Amino acid sequence: MFELFLKGGPVMWPILLTSLIATSVVIERLLFLWRTKMARRPQIVKSILTNVQHGRIEAAIKEGQGCHDYVAATLVYGLTHREDALANALMQAASMELKQFSRGLVVLDTTITLAPLLGLLGTVTGMIHAFGLLGSRELESQMVITGGIAQALIATACGLAIAIIALVPFNYLNARLEEARHEIEQAATHLELLLLKLEKKS
Repeated sequence: MFELFLKGGPVMWPILLTSLIATSVVIERLLFLWRTKMARRPQIVKSILTNVQHGRIEAAIKEGQGCHDYVAATLVYGLTHREDALANALMQAASMELKQFSRGLVVLDTTITLAPLLGLLGTVTGMIHAFGLLGSRELESQMVITGGIAQALIATACGLAIAIIALVPFNYLNARLEEARHEIEQAATHLELLLLKLEKKS
């Protein structure tokens, strides 16, 4: 397998580096999602909203303080900074939480684009070398040129394989990001409506 890898030419080393970086990002992101799932506390989020509904703002803040649930953290930040501008505070908190979900996506996106291009570069340079043998004395049989082209195509195959494999976790991580965004927006909207009702009652 390693011999096949080396036959792809010098460009295989940046392809290998790209695949290692992408693998590291995927592993780190999966661990992050696992930790986030373990930190979820939907009952605390519900308790915060219930306290706000009954006008117990300080109790709601106290309920969510120290909680690592990203929805609860967003609501608590919004409540503690509601005097300035609730909508802006919620937006800022949501941005901070969602930034953690989007980390690494740029790297994977770059990998999906870069790996096939590196493979194509390896193939083109390999074919240039193979066809260059046509005018030299090194060419003794047709096997030389066909073998050179076959080796050059290895780079493209590896680049495409890396891009295809990286596309699956990239889409999965994007789906988790959008899911988190939806949950935060839903809870933030609910909080704004509850506070608006409290203001009308008072």
